Amino acid sequence: MSSVEHLIARAESLLARLEAVLPHPLTDPDWDASVAFRYRKRGGSGLLEPVRHVAGIRLADLQEVEPQKERLLRNTEQFVAGRPANNVLLTGARGTGKSSLIKACLNEFSARGLRLIEVDKADLVDLPDLVDRVAGRPERFIVYCDDLSFDEGEPGYKALKSILDGSISQASDNVLIYATSNRRHLLPEYMKENLSYTHTEDGEVHPGEVVEEKISLSERFGLWISFYPFTQGEYLAIVAQWLRHFGVDEAAIVAARQESLVWALERGSRSGRVAYQFARDHAGRA
Repeated sequence: MSSVEHLIARAESLLARLEAVLPHPLTDPDWDASVAFRYRKRGGSGLLEPVRHVAGIRLADLQEVEPQKERLLRNTEQFVAGRPANNVLLTGARGTGKSSLIKACLNEFSARGLRLIEVDKADLVDLPDLVDRVAGRPERFIVYCDDLSFDEGEPGYKALKSILDGSISQASDNVLIYATSNRRHLLPEYMKENLSYTHTEDGEVHPGEVVEEKISLSERFGLWISFYPFTQGEYLAIVAQWLRHFGVDEAAIVAARQESLVWALERGSRSGRVAYQFARDHAGRA
C-alpha cells in the first residue's frame, strides 16, 4: 500500500469514528413494533426505541382511585377522539397509582391509535424535536414523564415549559404531555421564598417573583389530578383485589388481612404499590 492509500485509509477510519459520536437527526422507529416507545440518547443522538414488553395493567386492576381514574379516562377519551384535551400533571403520595393509571389508559385506547413515548427528565431538552417528528403521524401520542421534578437551573425545565404553553411553535394536536410527580410545583420550595410575598392594605397577598416562577410550570398543565395516602380500609381493599388477581380464594384473602397490615407497617406505607408487592409475595408462597 502506497503512502497516499495509507493516508486515505486512515482518514476514512477517522471519519467513521467521528460519525459514530456526532449527533444524528432523529429518525422514525418501526411504528408497528409496539404501542409504547422510549426516547433515549446514544452518543449524542436521540433514538426512539420500541418497548417490546408493555406493562399489561388494566383500569379494572386499579382500585380506590375512582375519581382520578374517571378524570384521566375522560381526558384521554377526548384526546383519542380528536376533541380538545389537556396536558395532565398527576401529583401526590408515592405508590398510589399515578404511573399505573397512565399505563392502563394506554392499554385501554391503544387499539384506537393511542401511543406512548416515555422521556426521561434529562432528555426533555430534545422535546421540541420529538414533537416535530411525530406531528405528521396519524396516531395520537402521549409523551410520558415519570417522577418529574427539577432542581434549580436544569435545562429540561425551560424546554418543557415552552412546549406546554409559551413557545411560538406549539405542540401539534396529536401530542399531549402526561407527567407524574411527588411535587405539585415540580421545583424545590424553601421557607425563605415566602419572605418575598407582599401584602396590600386590604389584605390581598401577592407572591414574589421566585414563587411565581416555580408555580408557572405546573400551571401550564391544563389538568391537575391529585392522589392521596390510602386509609387502612382502602389499603385492605387493594390487597384483596390483587390477591384475587393472583387467584387466591376469598377465605385465604380474609386470613391474610393481618399479615398484610404487618407488611405495610414494616414498609412504613399503606400504598397501592406495597399492597401489590404483598399480594405477589403471599400468592407466590401460597
